Amino acid sequence: MSDFSWTQLARIVSARDQEPPNPTHDEVVRFFTELRTPLLRYLYTLGLPLSEGEDVIQETFLALYRHLLEEKPRDNLHGWIFRVARNLALKRLQRTATTAVDPDYTTLADPSATPEQQALRNQQQRAIQSVIAALPELDRQCLYLRAEGLRYRDIAQALNISLGSVAQALSRALDKLARAAQR
Repeated sequence: MSDFSWTQLARIVSARDQEPPNPTHDEVVRFFTELRTPLLRYLYTLGLPLSEGEDVIQETFLALYRHLLEEKPRDNLHGWIFRVARNLALKRLQRTATTAVDPDYTTLADPSATPEQQALRNQQQRAIQSVIAALPELDRQCLYLRAEGLRYRDIAQALNISLGSVAQALSRALDKLARAAQR
């Protein structure tokens, strides 16, 4: 009986070593490595606490894995990933009846900065935050996604709007930020 167990174990191990690589798994890992941090920042801008953002990211990449295994469309997966994460985050906020928390970016300050530098940076951050908070929701979401490096096409897919709407929203948002910076 003992020989049988060792023989069976040896077959399992050797079969595992001979399994072909899983391209779906590798692609999901690549996307996760590339997009985890930008997604977490984006979910934070939606008002989702960081711990819940991690959960949403996990759900998003599980959905991506299923999406790829089912051989569904692969065009513009960056936009698809952000849209799925956004939808999951909004559902979570709605389901838990959690009031979206305004992100406090001052907690992300550089710890090596001098007190004067931190004070100046905090003042600038508050001014920028007030301008961003005054933007219409669509403009603000487009701006956040663009700040995460998404292309117009990706933003359009993530928010389910047209390319023209993305361009207009970003133009309005950037104009308002530029005017505020000149003050």
